[in-house]
Formats: sequence, C-alpha cells, structure tokens
Amino acid sequence: MSWIQVYTDVPKKYAEGLSDALEAIGSLAVTLGDAADTPIFEPPIGTTPIWPDTRVMGLFEASRDTNALLTQLKSRWPQLDQYPVKIDPLEDKDWVREWMDQFVPVRFGERLWVVPSWHTPPDTNGINLLLDPGLAFGTGGHPTTALCLTWLSDTNLTGKTVIDFGCGSGILACAAAKLGAARVIGTDIDPQALRASEQNAERNGVALELYLPEQMPDVKADIIIANILFNPLKLLAPEFLRLLKPTGTLVMSGILKEQAAPLIEHYTTLGMDFVSNNNQEDWALVAANQHSRGV
Repeated sequence: MSWIQVYTDVPKKYAEGLSDALEAIGSLAVTLGDAADTPIFEPPIGTTPIWPDTRVMGLFEASRDTNALLTQLKSRWPQLDQYPVKIDPLEDKDWVREWMDQFVPVRFGERLWVVPSWHTPPDTNGINLLLDPGLAFGTGGHPTTALCLTWLSDTNLTGKTVIDFGCGSGILACAAAKLGAARVIGTDIDPQALRASEQNAERNGVALELYLPEQMPDVKADIIIANILFNPLKLLAPEFLRLLKPTGTLVMSGILKEQAAPLIEHYTTLGMDFVSNNNQEDWALVAANQHSRGV
C-alpha cells in the first residue's frame, strides 16, 4: 500500500490542536518533530517533547483525495490557513523494519554494549545491555546518557552500592548492575519510570531496588549518578550528600557545557572535590568526590 504524508510547521502552542485535527480526519499516525533544529533536554519518561517550532506530520493512505483532505483539516483546525502545508508521497516499504534498522549495537567505553533485542551481541565477551528503543527516552542515544554509560563502563563498580537518581528507563541502573555493582537502587518521581526500569532489569537478568523518592531507604552509596537537569541537581544537593558515603562519588549530567562551571562552583562550596568534567557535543558530565568532608 502507498502512503502520503501531510505536514506543516507550527508554533509549540498549536501542535496539540493540529495533532488532534489530523487524527479526527483519519490520520493513521501523527508524528511531532523539530522544525528548527532546537536542542531540548531529555524529557521525563511518559512525557512528549515539544519544540518551540514543531513539525506536525500526519500519515494517510495515498488513495485519499488531497483537496478534500485539506478541506476537512481546515474545518477542524482553521488556523491552517496561516501555515504552508506540504504533501509528500512516501515509498511503500516495511516501516517497522525501516525503524528497526536505524538502531544498532553501540559500545560505551571499552566493555559495555547497548544492544537492541533483535540484534546478536557483537562482542560475546563484552557486557551486553539489552534495551529496545521506544517512546521513552533513556536508551543511550542522547549525549548525556552516553556520557554516563561511558563513565560507568570505565569505572570499577565491583562490590559498590550505586544509586541511579532519576532512573527513567533504568538504563544506568541496569548498566551498573551488569558492570559488577553489588547493590543498585533506582529512584524516580514517576511510577511509570519505575515500571520501565523493572521491565528492563528483568530483561537483563539483574536485580534493582526501585523506589519513589519518599520511599528511599536510609542507605549510604559509593556512587550516586544523576542524569537529570541543572536546577534539580543544585536543589538536590542536601539529599545527595545525605545518601553518599563520606568517600563516595557524585556523578551528574543532563547539563549543557556552559552549566558545568556554575554546578562545580555550587558543589565546591559544599566541600566536594571535582575529579572529572567530560563533554560530548553541547552536553557535559561532572564527577566529584567527598574526600574533603572526612569520615
């Protein structure tokens, strides 16, 4: 079967209304994309990222009369007159296979691989983390996740207690467990994230302890890794220091390169010794030890 794609670029405030209108007139799928190459942070699991300028795309069977289709769309969403609409034919192909072919095993550091379930692990002697890409973020594709996975891969986690703060899909927690951590705790404010983490832990045959923040046990971690956002990383400082062993390491990402310096300054005033600051594209990871606080 052949298809056509109807799309236009609109401001963020109109994306939801246009999406609803496309669905109402029989679109088989509605997709949102970035219309202006604007970077966004990794959104929390269960949310949909919407860019300031959003491309809204509807998929229809090629047999649809395009003039009638546009008339129907305008009747549902009158603002359409303000924005140029394009209609492109799409080649008939196996779109599921096309999507799957975009994702291949990726290595982080010297020994860790993230492998989609339909692929054979490329290194049977490596540490292979099975994780399928989906609607939730946190599959290793974002630079901040990649930075965290590489840090974990290059660190001796044997026998360590690790907390993944803001665990999302659980990719970092699962990686820590497969890399030899003795105890791995994941916490997130979203119950859906905990369910996703539990499913990924089962797929990888690892044990995770998963809690909402208010349910966290009184534990002291050797490593806390937090791939969230700049402001929460600052605000959570008292909680991080409470949960971290006196000689523990705090690893933070989810920040832009220009946010690394003020974050380092903030934690330095709290007695942290920064030991690394790594960048990938426009993003950064910083790691600090608590040695100066004493036992």
